[in-house]
Order: sequence, then structure tokens, then C-alpha cells
Amino acid sequence: MIQAIETLTPTETAVVASVSVRDVNRVIDEKILPEALYAVGRDRTRRLFVDSCVFISFYFETSDRLTADERSRTIRTAMQLRELPEWRYFLAAKGGESLRSDWIEHSCEIREEFLTINLAPFLKRTRERLSRLFAARELVTEDPSILMGTPVIKGTRIPVYDIASSVSAGLPVKRIREAYPGLSNNDIELAALYAEANPPRGRPRRPAEPPAGSVIVTAHRVPRRRRM
Repeated sequence: MIQAIETLTPTETAVVASVSVRDVNRVIDEKILPEALYAVGRDRTRRLFVDSCVFISFYFETSDRLTADERSRTIRTAMQLRELPEWRYFLAAKGGESLRSDWIEHSCEIREEFLTINLAPFLKRTRERLSRLFAARELVTEDPSILMGTPVIKGTRIPVYDIASSVSAGLPVKRIREAYPGLSNNDIELAALYAEANPPRGRPRRPAEPPAGSVIVTAHRVPRRRRM
């Protein structure tokens, strides 16, 4: 059984690795990502171990400097880093802050003939993004007794996707906080991150009434044509 705590969905992986979901599926379909970094459930659902974010990020961010073969070979060689306890500790959800930085800098170097590649920057960025993702998970709750199970900010009835929609629409954080005084800037950022990592299913429902504050320009209705 795949452990959800230790793995991420393709969408979550894309957010942490800063790539598209299509890219995540591509590295699996094209056998770029080693099979040890992901698993497929009986329902064909894909789950990726957190380590995969480091290698996926590396693969796409260095595409303009390294050949596909060099990148793939580096990933295969770097797989041995997964066996080090420091590697796992650093990527843990609530650990890694006290890990000595010199280990990260010198133990993440992959050397092959004349080429030396340091994965430390990718490891650090993955760690930071993972921490934000886990923080977003902690911020959100789904309770059937609250708005029929709609994801909301813990301790409130504020729908997460409403906050995310305001952010994606380009509304200033100040205006969003004015509408939801109990939220901090960090809450708003995490709500948007959660929505990005967990997009709502299906098409959004069209509101039956105009949004509050909107102005109706005309009430003229065009009659439908009758079929001949």
C-alpha cells in the first residue's frame, strides 16, 4: 500500500518541483525518472516520493546546459544519495533545519569524469517548497459539517478556493485581508498554494446572482429564437 504521507500526487509534485503536471508524467512515461522514485496503485494512480522533486527540478532546470543523457546519467548516479540518513532527514516535513550546511554542499556533488554537478541547490529548494506544502495542508481542513465538506481555513468557514480565486484574479493581498480580516498574508499565500496543489474537480459552478458590488448595465433580455 502506498503511504500518502511519504508520497505526493503528480500535481503536488509539479508544484514542489516548479514544473507542469505534464512534465511530471513525461519523466515517468519516458523512463527518465527511476522506478524507485514513484509507485502506481491498482487504480493506476501515480504517487511520487518526495525525493523525486529534487531530480525532476534538476532535470528541467538544467536543460539549457546539459544534454538529456547527461541529466539522466546524473540522476541515476545520484540515486545513491537516497540511502544516506542525512538526505532523508533534510527532506523530512519537520526536520532538517539544524543539519550542517557543509554536509549539504559537499555531499551532494555528483562527479563523473570531467563533469561535477552539485545537487545542493535543488535539494534546498525542494526542502523549502515541501515545507510550504505541508504548512498549507496543516492550514486547511475538510469537515462534512462545514459547508458540506468544502476545504476551509481551520477555525473558520472561509473556503480555500475563494481565497485562491482572489489571488489568481490579481487582487491585492490588502484587499483580500479586508474581506477576510482574520487571515494573515501567510494564510493567503498558503491557501493559494493548497489550491494549486489540489485543484478542484469539475467545472466551477456559475453564480446564480451577480457578485456583490457589481453594477447591472442593462436588464434588456434578448428573446430566444423559436425553432422552425
